[in-house]
Amino acid sequence: MYKSMIALIAAATMLTACNNDKADENGGESVQTTDETQTSPKHEKWSSLPEYDKIIEQIGNEDYTFNKETDNDDKRVFLIELNGEKQYKTVFVKNTNRLKIIKINGGGVVYDEILK
Repeated sequence: MYKSMIALIAAATMLTACNNDKADENGGESVQTTDETQTSPKHEKWSSLPEYDKIIEQIGNEDYTFNKETDNDDKRVFLIELNGEKQYKTVFVKNTNRLKIIKINGGGVVYDEILK
């Protein structure tokens, strides 16, 4: 009885493992294509924020570092750096969904609208 149970569990495990390998082989190409459009690992914790997509759309998807300056009930402020230099400041007003993106080095306001 025990030998047949062990044989059954071993067979089920081997079949499951074979199916997972086959799925990885077939899905490998599609994973690579979607990785190109996904966020970089540095941005993963910020990518769920409602303003993140608009920020990336406006400033580009370079290797920016997001530094949270303020995050309270009213607003969220980020300072965005590239290679250690502050490039942008973003202010997201939570109760109105207004996003303001300011280029720090003389560029002025890049974006100032209510997100839908």
